[in-house]
Amino acid sequence: MTNPATNLAAEAHGIVKRFGPIEVLHDVGISIPVGDARALVGRNGAGKSTLVGLLTGIYAPNAGEIRLGGQPAPALGDRRAWRQRVACVYQRWMVIPHLTVGENLFLNNQPRNALGLVAWRRLRERSMAALKDWDLDVPPDIEAWRLTVEQRQIVEIARALLQGSRFIILDEPTAELERKEVNRLFDRIRALQANGVTFLYISHHLEEIYDICRTVTVMRDGRVVADAQLSQFPKDRLVAAMVGDAAMVQRESKSAAKTGGAPGLQVSGLCRGEDFQDIELSVAPGECVGLAGLAGSGKDKVAEAIAGLLEPDNGTVSILGRATPMGDVVAMRAAGVGYVARDRHERGLFPLLSVADNLTATVMDRFGPYGFVSPARQAAMADGQIATLGIVASSCDQQIGQLSGGNQQKTMVGRALASDPKVLVLVAPTQGVDIASKQAVYDIIDKAKARGMAVLIVSDDLDELTVCDRVEVIFRGRLSRSFLPGWKDHDMVAAIEGLY
Repeated sequence: MTNPATNLAAEAHGIVKRFGPIEVLHDVGISIPVGDARALVGRNGAGKSTLVGLLTGIYAPNAGEIRLGGQPAPALGDRRAWRQRVACVYQRWMVIPHLTVGENLFLNNQPRNALGLVAWRRLRERSMAALKDWDLDVPPDIEAWRLTVEQRQIVEIARALLQGSRFIILDEPTAELERKEVNRLFDRIRALQANGVTFLYISHHLEEIYDICRTVTVMRDGRVVADAQLSQFPKDRLVAAMVGDAAMVQRESKSAAKTGGAPGLQVSGLCRGEDFQDIELSVAPGECVGLAGLAGSGKDKVAEAIAGLLEPDNGTVSILGRATPMGDVVAMRAAGVGYVARDRHERGLFPLLSVADNLTATVMDRFGPYGFVSPARQAAMADGQIATLGIVASSCDQQIGQLSGGNQQKTMVGRALASDPKVLVLVAPTQGVDIASKQAVYDIIDKAKARGMAVLIVSDDLDELTVCDRVEVIFRGRLSRSFLPGWKDHDMVAAIEGLY
C-alpha cells in the first residue's frame, strides 16, 4: 500500500514559532503534493517569510513538525541535507557576484578528482551542459555580476536542481522582470513541474498566481486561513481571505488642505526607465496624499526622485509652483523637501552618533559660521525637537543606537522636519515600530499638515494609508487608481495587487 506522505514534497503540521515572547505562527499546517505549484499569499506581516524560514531550515519551530519528501526535516546544522531537499530563490539574488557562473552552479557541490581537489575541467563541462539545457547563452567562466536578473534566477534554480532539490520556493521572482521574462520563467516552471519538480510560489502580484499555480494557501496574522484549488477560489474571495474582517471597515479622513494657490508638491510627467512612467501627482499645502503599491511597483523610486536621490529621464517636480533641480539631494532639501527613507538603519541613522547629531544632521550650518558648530545652539534645537516629537531619551547626547525603534523613527522624522520643509515625503513611516510609536508618528503628521506642509506617504500598509486625504495607487510603474476618503480595505488591496 502506498504511503500518502511519500507523495508530498513538503508538509508542516501544528507549527508554532516564537521570537522571544512574541508568537508569530500559530498552529500552522501546509501540505504540498509532488509536482504542485502552490501559491502562498498574504499581506505584509502575515507570517509567510517566517514559514519559508522554517521550510528552508533557517529557523526551528517551537512546536510542530516539518517533513520534506516524506521524511523528517534534517537537523538545522546539516546544510547539505537541506540543500538536497529544498531551495529558495529570493527576490534579492543569492548568486555570489565575483564567482563565475560555473562556480555558482556547483557551489558547495563541485566535482572532485581522486585527490579531493576541484576538477575544474569537469566543472566547466558540466556547467556548459546545464546552461545548454536551460538555453542560457552565457559562458560558464563569466562572473555572475555580469548576468541579467533573469539569468541570475535561472542560475539559482539550476543550482538547486543540480544539488538534488526537487522542491523550490520562489519568493517574489518576478519583481524585477519584464513581461517577456516572466513568460519565459513560467514556461520553465511548467516544464519542471511536468518532470515532478514542486514549487511554492510567493507573490504579491495576484494575477500571476492564476497563470502559474494550481493551488493556494492564504495566511493572515500568523495563521493559515484558506487552502484551495485556485480554480475554485476567485480573486474577490482571495482578497477577502487576505484582508479578513477589515474588508468591511470604511475609512474616513478630514483634509486640512488649503484651497487656492500653487500646490505644495506638483509632479508632472515623471519618467525613469522601467521604474516609473508618466507620474502626475499633486499635493496641496496641508494635505496628506498616499502613494500605495507593491514592492517593485515604483513607489519608492518616485519618492527617491522627489527627494533628489534619483535623476529621472523626463518630467518635473515643483514646490509651491517653483521647478526644482533634479537628482540633487542638497538642492531638493533647500527647495523645501524633507525625506524619510524606508530603512532607517541602512539609509537614515548614524547609529554611533548622538540623538542631537542625528536630529540636526541636515541643518548643521545653523549652529555657527564657516563650518564651526556651537554645541549649545545644537543642543537647544535638539532638546526642542525631543520635547515636540516626544522622543524618549536620557538626553540629547545619548547614542541613538540605544533608543527603541519607535524613538529612532521619530528622530528620523524630526531630522526631516528640522529644515522647515514645505513638502514632507515619508516612506513606510511606521514600519517596525510599536502601536504607541505609530500613533506618535501619526500625530506628527497631523501637526505637519496643520502647519501647511504637503505630506506624501509612500506605503502599502493600510493603517498608514488611513491617515491620508487621498490615495493614489501605482502598479508596475504607472498610476492606476485614485481613492478618496471612505475607501474599503478590500478595494484598496485589490487595486494595489493589480486586480483592477
